Amino acid sequence: MKFGLTGGIACGKSTVSAMLVERGAKLVDADQFAREVVLPGEAALHAIVAAFGQAILNDDGTLNRSELGSLVFGNAERLKQLEDILHPAIRTRMWERMNAYEQDNPSQLIIADIPLLYETGQASLYDGIIVVYVPRAVQIQRLMTRNSMTTEQAETRIALQMDIEEKKRLADYVIDNSGTLEQTSVQVERFWREQGLV
Repeated sequence: MKFGLTGGIACGKSTVSAMLVERGAKLVDADQFAREVVLPGEAALHAIVAAFGQAILNDDGTLNRSELGSLVFGNAERLKQLEDILHPAIRTRMWERMNAYEQDNPSQLIIADIPLLYETGQASLYDGIIVVYVPRAVQIQRLMTRNSMTTEQAETRIALQMDIEEKKRLADYVIDNSGTLEQTSVQVERFWREQGLV
């Protein structure tokens, strides 16, 4: 059983995924694979260098993220070019891992943590979608605290993603993470039992 897990920035996806892993779920994290596919020797890194030039590499051959970021930030065409390289590479790696987990134990819950799950059109690939939700005001406050941002910076960053209320509306399951950890844990436990995983 494969569930996609998503939400907005600073909504607490990693908190909820950790609670699911504690209960026995296997986690496949898109951000982890995003780091792996750009390591030296990886095909995606070669494609990025071909598209953006040698200047995006550090002296040791690793990706200079800030240099690459400066090339794509605010440039929709260049950003799409980068995403067209990265997203298929990340997706392939994730599905290889998920299929291996499923082969190992067909009845276990596999959670795919994908920040841009709806934005990249992947929702239909999963048995269900969990959205970790907090109201936008809480999201802004948490992002400001976590990343030492101004209100304006936090709002700009949040605006890059699909609105959290829209994600909530599309979800099969919503975990409201705006309260205490205990309240979140109760909802995770309820979800777990509803899936017959106890």
